[in-house]
Amino acid sequence: MVILEEDEGRPINYKTTGTCSTEINFELRDGKVHSVSFENGCDGNLKALGILAEGMDANELVKKLKGLRCGRKKTSCGDQLATAVAQALVPQPSPQGEGSPLDKAK
Repeated sequence: MVILEEDEGRPINYKTTGTCSTEINFELRDGKVHSVSFENGCDGNLKALGILAEGMDANELVKKLKGLRCGRKKTSCGDQLATAVAQALVPQPSPQGEGSPLDKAK
């Protein structure tokens, strides 16, 4: 998923895997995470996670939450949020199959 200037602030929806929550919704604006909400899962904990993530630098959020586990699960809602944000930050190939401008610079 590429976050282009014209796409900044548009809602991003991420389908989770391996957690009680089933979807994460958030926005990226100026490299910061905003409006985080979760569908399903532990209501109080996920509301708290959204409050704590509000306005956080996206790269910092990924560093802090990536790899967290919930009990015996291989992931957690925090880890899934980090994955979603990381994917939103990484340029993906264009629909025309031309790759990202960064690919061409190599």
